Amino acid sequence: MKRIFALMSWVGISVLWATACLPLRAQTSQAADGEQVVSGVVRDRDTRKKLENVTVALVGTTVGTVTNAEGEFTLKIPAGWSDARVELSHLGYLNTRFAPAEEKDGRGHRSVNLVMVPVASQLDEVVIYGGEARRIVEQALRKVPANYPLTDNLMTAFYRETIQKRHRYIGISEAMMDVYKTSYVRRDIGNDKVQLTRGRRLLSQRQSDTLAVKVVGGPSLSLSFDVAKNPDILLDEASLDLYAFRLEPSVLLDDRLHYVVSFCPRVRLDYALFEGKLFIDCQRLCFSRAEFALDFSDRALAVAAILRKKPAGLRFRPQEVRFLITYRQQGDVTCLHYLCNEIRFKCDWKRRLFASSYTARSEMVVVEREEHPDRIIARRDAFHPQQVFYDVVEDYWDEGYWKDYNIIEPTESLEHAVKKLRKNR
Repeated sequence: MKRIFALMSWVGISVLWATACLPLRAQTSQAADGEQVVSGVVRDRDTRKKLENVTVALVGTTVGTVTNAEGEFTLKIPAGWSDARVELSHLGYLNTRFAPAEEKDGRGHRSVNLVMVPVASQLDEVVIYGGEARRIVEQALRKVPANYPLTDNLMTAFYRETIQKRHRYIGISEAMMDVYKTSYVRRDIGNDKVQLTRGRRLLSQRQSDTLAVKVVGGPSLSLSFDVAKNPDILLDEASLDLYAFRLEPSVLLDDRLHYVVSFCPRVRLDYALFEGKLFIDCQRLCFSRAEFALDFSDRALAVAAILRKKPAGLRFRPQEVRFLITYRQQGDVTCLHYLCNEIRFKCDWKRRLFASSYTARSEMVVVEREEHPDRIIARRDAFHPQQVFYDVVEDYWDEGYWKDYNIIEPTESLEHAVKKLRKNR
């Protein structure tokens, strides 16, 4: 079994001198001719809690995004789709559809408040294959070639990295990128590539924020942590013996009943394993969602899994490494939609009394997908897994950054951080 993090690129936590940066809310600019921009907040109908990571998609298209931590989203609807409906889907809720209202501000913008209805009661267990959790996972693995794209795909994706020191943002980097994926028939990512097209960054200038640490992450997450396509990261039939599986109560996801299979390490190896949950469609037996974290039962192995570089004398203490991967049903095909990687760690220098807490977060959402693309990403243009994103972001600087693209709406705290970082620049 290959080492689980071998294909991941790096997130650098070194904070350098900032360059000029456009405000993060550039997506609220004038809508293009015929384009409609719909913004909104999604809440739980009963508790009024704002819902994070809700899939917001234009029905009948590959256009979509997700809500941020405050339940907010902005969706740009291309010209010619003004009559289309927008669908919301989220774990444990009934799907919600709405028709974007007519323009009211003369710029094609519309703000809406939406609610999602939670599943009223715990769903009954649906038992097949004798209810054996591992056998359900094995069947889902065998059906990957039938459930996922049979042809090559070229996806447009929005990518964001943020770095926090305690509760203060000290680094924000963003990009639009192309992700080329070959067919899922062979479950091989050897020819899959990522290409950055546009990007920008904003970093703290405080000397005390400078921390020359490199941890796993980066734009190549879209390749290495696509658990349905990359068998080396988690779901390899040959490595299933490493885990203990258990069937949990079923849940509703995208209006479809799903098995929930939890797993945890059952052996000790010389590298860290994972623990988490897999969400498998009961009828199609496809993986729709994966939530998992690095096992910290051996902290030394956890450090070795994620740390790539640090200065001498700096003590690096990881607290949590979590991943979320979601897939979206498009007709008869299940496609990658959203990935998120969050690493929480503490660092302190020898002879210092207190340690500083850091959070490095990488997330990517697929906003458009093209089947049978006319081009592939040349190897010379591809983002290399060993590159650090913020080291090369200036090469992709573009004043017309957002254009017609959909992104993940930044949270209020992120907006505040941008203003503060720009003010101190």
